[in-house]
Formats: sequence, C-alpha cells, structure tokens
Amino acid sequence: MGLIPDKTKLLYGQVFQKLAKSPIHRLICMRLFEQMRRVLPSGLHVQQEQPITCNDSEPEPNLSVIRGSIEDFCTAHPTTAEIVVEVCVTSHDYDRSKLHAYASAAVKEVWLVLAPEKQIEVHRLPSEAQFRERTVHGPAGQFTSTVLPDFQVELDALFG
Repeated sequence: MGLIPDKTKLLYGQVFQKLAKSPIHRLICMRLFEQMRRVLPSGLHVQQEQPITCNDSEPEPNLSVIRGSIEDFCTAHPTTAEIVVEVCVTSHDYDRSKLHAYASAAVKEVWLVLAPEKQIEVHRLPSEAQFRERTVHGPAGQFTSTVLPDFQVELDALFG
C-alpha cells in the first residue's frame, strides 16, 4: 500500500530506516559469508540480509545461519537462528538494541562484529529475552563458534 517507505525494517513495533553500509562493512560481511558457506554441514544455511521473525520484530541481520531445508521457508521466515551476525561500523548501539529480539527468538549465538575495535562480541545462552553469557574476542587471535566448532575466524584476516 506504500504506507511504509522502502529501506526500512521493523523492530519492537517501530519502523527504522536502514543505514547505508560502508565498504568495510560489506567486506567483513562477504568474508564471513564465504567462510561460513564453506564449512556449514548439511541442514544449515547462511543467509544475508534476510528477515527473522521474532516476537515483536522482524530484524534482517547481516548474516544468519538457519537450520532446515530451504523449502521449509517458502511460506514463512525463520523464527530463530543458530547464529546471527551484525557488523557494527557505526551502529553499535542500534545493533545491541536487537539483542532482546534475538534472545526472545532463542537465537543460540549472536556476534556483534565491532569493526573499529577489531573485536567480536559474542552473546550466548538465551533465556527470558536476554543472553546469559557475553564474551569479547580480539583484536587479534582466533575466534571459534560454540555452535559451529569447525568454524574459526582469524581476526587479523577478518579485519585486515
């Protein structure tokens, strides 16, 4: 009907304008997408900028790893994810505001990839609309996902 402008997303019942993505944002997303795609076992899929239907929100994370067959989502968006990745170049506070939605949807692991800090902030163990565990990895070294133990990120290569 044209009531909601293009380039918006729904979060907690409010419509937010999507932010423009910088070249470093795009590069980090592409690097992670390619690495994930290569190691995902059968039954897991990585998607870019696609909705996850949460209780009162429908965020579109930069990347998400979903379980099931592709056909499982022909009539509805996923309602949870194994992993959600938000790349934060200038959007740290906004991306952190999505944690409640992701925890409510029982997302197993959320990565806030903090580009200026060259760190990955990981949130795990969703319970009662919040995450019970938070760890920070970097600025150097390796990060290994607990959800995908075969997936390791070399932080210097990711941010370099």
